[in-house]
Amino acid sequence: MRIGVPKEIKVEEYRVGLTPDSVREYVAHGHEVVVQRGAGDGIGAGDDVYTQAGARIADTAEEVFSVAEMIVKVKEPQPSEWIRLREGQILFTYLHLAPDVPQTAGLIASGCTAVAYETVTDAHGGLPLLAPMSEVAGRLAIEAAGAALRKSADGMGKLLGGVPGVPPARVAIIGGGVVGTHAARMAAGLGSEVTILDRSLPRLRALDDLFLGRVRTRYATLEAIEQEVFAADVVIGAVLVPGASAPKLVSRAQLAGMKHRAVLVDVAIDQGGCFETSKPTTHQAPTYLVDDIVHYCVANMPGAVPVTSSHALNHATLPFGLALAAKGLRALVEDPHLRAGLNVHRGRITNRAVAESQHLSAVMPEEALAS
Repeated sequence: MRIGVPKEIKVEEYRVGLTPDSVREYVAHGHEVVVQRGAGDGIGAGDDVYTQAGARIADTAEEVFSVAEMIVKVKEPQPSEWIRLREGQILFTYLHLAPDVPQTAGLIASGCTAVAYETVTDAHGGLPLLAPMSEVAGRLAIEAAGAALRKSADGMGKLLGGVPGVPPARVAIIGGGVVGTHAARMAAGLGSEVTILDRSLPRLRALDDLFLGRVRTRYATLEAIEQEVFAADVVIGAVLVPGASAPKLVSRAQLAGMKHRAVLVDVAIDQGGCFETSKPTTHQAPTYLVDDIVHYCVANMPGAVPVTSSHALNHATLPFGLALAAKGLRALVEDPHLRAGLNVHRGRITNRAVAESQHLSAVMPEEALAS
């Protein structure tokens, strides 16, 4: 199969769909890889490195899209890329379609087969292609919170870990999954007072065992969430409903009960955000104020560390990408976990959570692939 790797064009996105190591793997398996000139610049991998790995360099994105049977990216396709997709072509990337009506319409109109990293599953019920970026985002969330707390960044002027004689910051993390766990690890390591809220008792027990009492756990009732949000200096939104829009867990009215210049970090912003007042921001302008509460809502947080992120993502996606390259649609038929990543196929939505979020109808992936 011919694999295409265009340069990412979303604002401040420096990751790349395939690293040179991955290109070498595809080529070793008998596939042809076409990489857009400059696609790897953000991770310090020049065109010569890709050529040495066996790729052919194309001058434009238009050429990549026109010749490729499968497009491998990082972020969701932008409007100029939707129109280049076509029926019979596989798109393998993060999509986060639930809150993104225009992108959904663009993919439907293209007729392509769109497989979303974030909904591919594993035998344990996990999301193996989302996990590495969740690990990065969880850790970055605490770094971002620490910066946003500074007075120069409109924060309250508090140090996350405090110093002897001065209490540390209180950090409330809503969601005890991969993002929440890694955020808690970073915050606790810096000396913050950390509470994780989650609705899964088994998960809370696991977290309690993991952190050996260094992190408090609470069952996430509405009352508990409100209490922790009001007491916190930093709130990390780390909830996930696979494929669906994130639930709104903190309302604008509740901001009035929070500490002056406390920080909200919304890691769920790709799925619409879990705070009512969230809106996407960029790395260059990451924060804004609503009712004297600092909001950090960067939609591609791992893009700030593209070397770490690109390699971590490629390690996870490579086996699935190779299966798609070797078998095409048959890989989706044979592997139920990869099939769970199918979001759009030949003009139809094949993910129920995406369809419900946009009040549209969906077909089962098995039905779509059989037709």
